[in-house]
Amino acid sequence: MAVSFHSIVVDTHDLPSLARFWCQVLDWRVVFEADDEIVIGADRSALPGICFVPVPERKVRKNRLHIDLAPDDQAAEVERIIGLGARRVDIGQQAEVGWVVLQDPEENEFCVLSPKNSLID
Repeated sequence: MAVSFHSIVVDTHDLPSLARFWCQVLDWRVVFEADDEIVIGADRSALPGICFVPVPERKVRKNRLHIDLAPDDQAAEVERIIGLGARRVDIGQQAEVGWVVLQDPEENEFCVLSPKNSLID
């Protein structure tokens, strides 16, 4: 049986706002929108995507799963994403690590890595 990575589902308090933030970060667009779900992606057929679903409560602890972004220029991308509404966060990472931890506007942690050429470098 074949399987593929389809999407990540993110619980959110404000669907439109968080979807817009991630569209700007990833240069994606909204491919589906309803009151109870917004799906974003590079286009309708490009996998994976991100699906935002509503929850009434706010996030209360560190994510168990997070997104890693691998830009060409880490410093420039960190500043661009902060300008979109993210903020730096310290989750106990050491100063010499090769990534920067940020939080999106609903406090979901994600990392901006140093440039990468493969999954293991």
